[in-house]
Amino acid sequence: MVWLLGLYSDAYASNQYRALQQFFKWLAEEELPDPMARLHPPTVTEKLVPVFTSEELSKVQRACQGRSFAQRRDAAIIAVFRATGIRAAELAGIRYDAHDPQASDVDLWQREITVRGKGGKVRVVKITHDAARARDRYIRVRAGHAQAWRRPLWLGVSNRGPLTSNGICQMVARRGRECGVVVHPRRFRHHFSHTWLDRGGAEADLMELNGWSSPQMLRRYGASARSGPALRSYDRIMDMP
Repeated sequence: MVWLLGLYSDAYASNQYRALQQFFKWLAEEELPDPMARLHPPTVTEKLVPVFTSEELSKVQRACQGRSFAQRRDAAIIAVFRATGIRAAELAGIRYDAHDPQASDVDLWQREITVRGKGGKVRVVKITHDAARARDRYIRVRAGHAQAWRRPLWLGVSNRGPLTSNGICQMVARRGRECGVVVHPRRFRHHFSHTWLDRGGAEADLMELNGWSSPQMLRRYGASARSGPALRSYDRIMDMP
């Protein structure tokens, strides 16, 4: 644990602790001593993930401008991330079939996408008009791809197969490096949650959109939004004569 805390975040070390704890509990049932019986888990401090500024979002968007397959695809991926805050694995699992709507997760007319979350839980998310436009542009250029017949929506460049969640993370990070912005899918998730709550969106609706079954994640991802109204009220209250 000391070694992990010296190299990684306390949250990562805590996750590893919990996994080891379960393993040794199982091992103890085989009448072997549990070396973690008297250990205490690492203390996890809450860290605010910085939301994107409007300038940063503009830079990321400009990094994907163009008419090539990669540019249209990357622009659509980033637009969907921004509009929904879905997980990378959920985005990678989106299916598309132009000829069979029942086998497609994309509803072009309703601007809706069916995603499969943790534990196979299915939910429907909505996207903005801008995200729908970016997605439609990608779908049009996707039709000329050698593997356009495949169900996964996101395909690789040079007629390669579908993108994995790891490939999507790598692409997003690369686009961020091109424009000097730290970008990763989880930051989009935090930004979406922050924006929703900061603009007065209902917490119950956010839990449904993000696929959360427990308010614990709501408290974690909504931490940055809690200070927004207070900070905006500061000048109104404290600068009064």
